[in-house]
Amino acid sequence: MKQGNGVDMETIVSLCKRRGFIFQSSEIYGGLGSCWDYGPLGVELKRNVKEAWWKAMVHERDDVVGLDSAILMHPQVWVASGHVQQFADPLVECKSCNSRFRADQVPGNKCPQCGGVLGEPRMFNLMFKTFMGPVEDQAAVVYLRPETAQGIFVNFQNALGSSRKKLPFGIAQIGKSFRNEITTGNFIFRSREFEQMEMEYFVKPGTDGKWFEYWLEQRFNWYTRLGIKKEHLHLRQHGKEELAHYAIGCYDVEYLFPMGWSELEGIANRGSFDLEQHAKHSGKDLSYFDDESGQRFLPYIIEPSAGVDRSVLAFLLDAYAEETVEKEKRVVLRLHPDLAPIKAAVLPLSRNEKLVPMATEVNARLRRCMITQYDDSQSIGRRYRRQDEIGTPYCVTIDFQSLEDHQVTIRDRDSLKQIRVPAESVATTLSAKLAGEPFEVLPPGGTPWLGPSGG
Repeated sequence: MKQGNGVDMETIVSLCKRRGFIFQSSEIYGGLGSCWDYGPLGVELKRNVKEAWWKAMVHERDDVVGLDSAILMHPQVWVASGHVQQFADPLVECKSCNSRFRADQVPGNKCPQCGGVLGEPRMFNLMFKTFMGPVEDQAAVVYLRPETAQGIFVNFQNALGSSRKKLPFGIAQIGKSFRNEITTGNFIFRSREFEQMEMEYFVKPGTDGKWFEYWLEQRFNWYTRLGIKKEHLHLRQHGKEELAHYAIGCYDVEYLFPMGWSELEGIANRGSFDLEQHAKHSGKDLSYFDDESGQRFLPYIIEPSAGVDRSVLAFLLDAYAEETVEKEKRVVLRLHPDLAPIKAAVLPLSRNEKLVPMATEVNARLRRCMITQYDDSQSIGRRYRRQDEIGTPYCVTIDFQSLEDHQVTIRDRDSLKQIRVPAESVATTLSAKLAGEPFEVLPPGGTPWLGPSGG
């Protein structure tokens, strides 16, 4: 199925496996359902997505601090949050083949696999349960966290006191979460082990509506700034019947995935539910004293919650393009420079022993300030295509003329234009381009390349 950018999921899965973005987990043993490993390029892309989020949500603001809470928490945390009682999906099982499905995703009472009759729905808790310590009994039960948010709520007073912040302020966290989903699929879109980027923004009651609208706009624009086409995104408001038990209101930022419009990020007004619950169950005061008004109250919470893996998938899908250049098919990932796993590739025209010393010197110079890849295998055209397919914004070519004038050629991935720049300024030139400087702007001593096309 093709939607949005016109690419199907099978194409992206194939690219990810072939180029080292994402592999099936435990593949040599036949794989483990809905679990994925990020390869050499995938781990860099994922890291860049997280760093872009952290930069926008923490480093560029003075009202948000960071946190890294433990995956294993006191089991009463999940009682207080409602997860033990309410974090469940309706499960139906086929009486013939014993396949299991979420009841709300199967029309009628026939098994989608074999056509058999489905049994009555029963609720299935999605939390992974394990035991702490050597004795496996009820007293030792702990859970793998199904979300990172609760680690923020229970640290509200710790973060507030140590950072000396005043409302409104936020606490941000990126971390692994685990959900024993009944139905998974669509590659990394829905899996049982995943990574979240969440921020809890604490505000004075009565101002929550204003801040809710503010974060809706901020989070939508973050995706477009990093290259996702605006027409492939929209905001969908949750109806009253689908609101979580804690939510006053909620919107999803949805992306047009190959399987249709689906959630990329949720922005919820959680009210004071979480702090109320944890204050009640822990016996601790989690209120906030406002010096200006002299009032003490429980803050309301606005929560933007994004999935790292879903974001990676959306950025890959939206960046993918196929086009014809000089009568040949070109596959290109037009990833934003901030997200691209490799920022620049260094390509000697050939393996000629005269070119290698300068090429390795240029690569060593660049590696001090950005992630590069050195490639001297096959023709220069094939190497350009490999870099296009993994989203590398710039290629630096060292040819025999470089030995004479000590200049190198820089090729732009998207326009295929080329410029010649002095070798000693290649690092500063590329750093400026990666920061957004137009490609046509030349450094001192630079010239447009008048030779063959960079296609």
